[in-house]
Amino acid sequence: MFPEKIEKAFGLMEQSIQLLKQSLDTSFLDAYTENGENIIDNFQVRVLDGVPDEQTVQKLKTIYQQLQAIELEPEEIRRLSQLILLKGNKAESLQANHQLTPDSIGFLFVYLIEQLYKPDHSLKILDIASGMGNLLLTIILNLNIANYPAQGFGVDIDDTLLSVSATNNEWTKAAIQLFHQDGLQDLLVDPVDVAVSDLPIGYYPNDEKAKEFDSAAEEGHSYAHHLLMEQAMKFVKPDGYGLFLIPTNILETEQSSFFKNWLQKNVYLQGMIQLPDELFKSVQSRKSILFVQNKGEHSEQAKEVLVAKLGSLKDPAKITQFFQQFEAWKSSNLK
Repeated sequence: MFPEKIEKAFGLMEQSIQLLKQSLDTSFLDAYTENGENIIDNFQVRVLDGVPDEQTVQKLKTIYQQLQAIELEPEEIRRLSQLILLKGNKAESLQANHQLTPDSIGFLFVYLIEQLYKPDHSLKILDIASGMGNLLLTIILNLNIANYPAQGFGVDIDDTLLSVSATNNEWTKAAIQLFHQDGLQDLLVDPVDVAVSDLPIGYYPNDEKAKEFDSAAEEGHSYAHHLLMEQAMKFVKPDGYGLFLIPTNILETEQSSFFKNWLQKNVYLQGMIQLPDELFKSVQSRKSILFVQNKGEHSEQAKEVLVAKLGSLKDPAKITQFFQQFEAWKSSNLK
């Protein structure tokens, strides 16, 4: 159950977004961003060319007064924003690659990063296809709560999704920098400690650009998720890690040989964690977390690649069982 203040804030946010959606005659996501920008601007209603009208402005001011009185921590704001976005996206269905990464998966990423680095380690984290940014924001805020000085970098080509992410980052005051561009083009990102991403699944249309990558197909379009993973790891420091949400059958597809070529040449495949079946509607849609590490002076191929399946993210006993399995594997296999 969410605290009463979250429920109250949810109702107020929903009202204000719907008012803006109707008044501006715009999409839910654009109204969400407009509402967020009003809140960030000290709860001031932005009016351009008489829109929204005076009646709507007064209604919004009343809502904002109530919302401003509710004290929310950054992680509470993130959870509130996720609830609003989830409900809004049900009304205006988004394509699969634009969906929010669920909290349960985000917290699993946080756990894995905490196992790989000590709290006093200043971390830079890159999401090469950040979308609406819930995964990266979940990681950064919760690492901060656990006393990790973490900074995030998000890349996405969709300006609407990036605007949602920027709004949430600014509202929560998260240390995240965003880049509006194709993640497979040249990036102005300094080396990071960890790359993460809930990768978009599909083909990359630019065959000439794809040829620059070891994971590119020999003919036809290459899988974008292969290329993005390879690109992300280019910006990870030696010995650094990559945690990627990928199709569970990634090593069995018609382009798997090209992907394996990149794995063998450039990184150590340290593990694959299959997520619970309960999270997915079909066998084909099931996903896993691929766990890779860049080669370097302080890294080596694990003696035994971690192959694990989470039985459930709702059952504390099964989660604890996985934690124990991972920690035992880590002590025996990682430098």
